[in-house]
Amino acid sequence: MQRVCLALPTMRACPGTIVDLAEEAAYAVATFGVEVHLLVLDTTDAAEFAKNADAVAALTATPGVFVHHLGNAEQREFFLRVAERSGAADPELLLELMLPQGVAYGSCVNRLFLAAAALGCTSTHLRNDDFDYQVADGAKLYPIHHELLSIGRPAGEAVAAVTRSELDPADADKPVMVVSGSFIGELNVDIGEIRELDPAVYHDLVKLWTPPVWPDEDRDAMVELSFKGVGAEPFDTDESVLGVPDIWNVYMCNVALDHRGYEVLPLLPSTDTLGCDYALLHALVHSKLPGVVHNRHIVNYYTPERRVGAGFVNYQLRYVKLLLSMLYLYPVYGGMIDHGPALLDERHGLRIEPVLDLVRGTFDWDRAGNEHCLDVVDRSYRKLGGKYVELADVVAERRQQLLDEAQQDAERWAVLIEAWAPMVAAARAQGLGNGVAGSAA
Repeated sequence: MQRVCLALPTMRACPGTIVDLAEEAAYAVATFGVEVHLLVLDTTDAAEFAKNADAVAALTATPGVFVHHLGNAEQREFFLRVAERSGAADPELLLELMLPQGVAYGSCVNRLFLAAAALGCTSTHLRNDDFDYQVADGAKLYPIHHELLSIGRPAGEAVAAVTRSELDPADADKPVMVVSGSFIGELNVDIGEIRELDPAVYHDLVKLWTPPVWPDEDRDAMVELSFKGVGAEPFDTDESVLGVPDIWNVYMCNVALDHRGYEVLPLLPSTDTLGCDYALLHALVHSKLPGVVHNRHIVNYYTPERRVGAGFVNYQLRYVKLLLSMLYLYPVYGGMIDHGPALLDERHGLRIEPVLDLVRGTFDWDRAGNEHCLDVVDRSYRKLGGKYVELADVVAERRQQLLDEAQQDAERWAVLIEAWAPMVAAARAQGLGNGVAGSAA
């Protein structure tokens, strides 16, 4: 029986989301006859954790759905055991990369990947804790419907499961490695207020994350596309397209990934950095592996704590760190594009050596681009006034630290890439135990 992982990382109380995902898991079992492991990796404090635990405990038991709810202590114990079992010279360093202090979008997904390997799952289906499903004719539109039709299958077989195929016949034997929808609703980066205050400043700040080697007209076009998903486009009828996806059409919070991708390349373990969880999608897309893009888009919404006070400053700093990370990521992504299918071995699997070489090649990159970036950020925030002046002061105070961290993040990613294969093997050998529907594992 196909075993899959429906995965939710969370750092806040989200009992409603847990209930929704349990319903999606039950739908998958009833519709496709799979075994679903609903995995909630929870880094909340004790009070918030208790709310999530209560939601898990109240779930109706569903045959074929196994629920695993792991808090900080359980995760720390499991990942330390995995790091030690991998034979790493410094397992504490690997634990820090897997479970760091602070918000770490890439690290939390890496933890999901290793836990999915420990559970023996062949695919991981990622959601987040601040989304809703679209509804049509009174029924929730579960993305797992399209995901399980195609994920992991030879692309030539998946043709029958989509509404349109753009597959190159030469790729028919390659597996479908990614199935993704997008999102509707609010921007997936919470900078819409800046656009409302001053569209020109918004343009300047978003342009900072576009590739600086591109012509201005291409960078301006990317500004118009960025962070918007499919806008407000409502669901009409199911549509799905098989082929090599455009990177703009895949979204990390509405995606299924085959284990033959995420068991090879981990995501960046950067802390407090938006966008650091997209590297694997770039590798899969740029190596020309087949994927499916569908229209069961999720509905994105904002949680209020990132709009005021310290929450506002902390969230906006994550955007600044996204801008700085691109100095090191764009050469990697550009190199992936240049390699193309040469990133794959004869069995259509990702080759990690060329990716690792690309990452190492960025360590000593000239920081002048990031110095300029921070200059523009400072001017832009001060022009906006109000709370953005306070934000500019924080960025200025941390300027050197931010520059150093962007470089260190690339170096730490290389460390994790080198350690990843032994960690995956160790996780498989370690196992995670059998969760029980309606109770914590």
